[in-house]
Amino acid sequence: MQRRKFIKSAAVGTSLASAGFAAMGMPRQATNKEIYELREYEIARSGRVAKLDKYLQQALIPALNKYGVKKVGVFKEISESEPVKVYVLIPYKSPEDYFGIPAKVSSDKDFIANSKEYDSTEESEKVFFRLNTKLMTAFDGLPEMIQPGDGKRIFELRTYEGYNEDAVKRKIDMFNKGELPVFFKTGLNPVFFGEAIAGKDLPCLTYMVTFKDMEERDKNWDKFRVDPDWKKMSGDPKYANTVSKISKTFLEPTEYSQI
Repeated sequence: MQRRKFIKSAAVGTSLASAGFAAMGMPRQATNKEIYELREYEIARSGRVAKLDKYLQQALIPALNKYGVKKVGVFKEISESEPVKVYVLIPYKSPEDYFGIPAKVSSDKDFIANSKEYDSTEESEKVFFRLNTKLMTAFDGLPEMIQPGDGKRIFELRTYEGYNEDAVKRKIDMFNKGELPVFFKTGLNPVFFGEAIAGKDLPCLTYMVTFKDMEERDKNWDKFRVDPDWKKMSGDPKYANTVSKISKTFLEPTEYSQI
């Protein structure tokens, strides 16, 4: 019950949504781009991930789909991690949807019924001990998420941190003005690119690319590194010192992931 009260309190109403995002420093044109919520669940014990899977598959995702969130991604790390982590990517069409849809979900009768078992979990049997959330706005150069093709795939989630806000803005400018086309040309297969406006590791940007397997991933990154357009851009002084740290995680989708 407390979880649903929290969700309701976050929904401040569509009339305040744009103003709220502007207060966070989000540019006005970003309201025409998707908003991404990336959740990272740190599982308390590996055996309890099944309970989270059941909640996501049978309660949360169907409810989000019902209210217009068409594709929700759920991923787990390819290599074993401690603690086990589950990643959930929720794409909203607009800031208004980000503020409004969770309130609709929290009061939906089917969602309440389907999440009853999850909600009734005792503290001693908790599913996760930490939930990190990153909120992002899509880049101008890729305003909507790209749905990957069918078949087995791996995903690479990368975060670029900058030493200050201007460094990250310059890196985003580099993507929008030429680096994104090089990604497509060299087979790095973008899924989404987002500027983080809330969450950890700020200031930063986060993006996801996808491949058939690690062999294709390594081959295509090698193509990217020697591409003449990339080499020309990377040598431009205005893009110098834009990235101070790169973090990457390799993921595979769950059977019920919609991405």
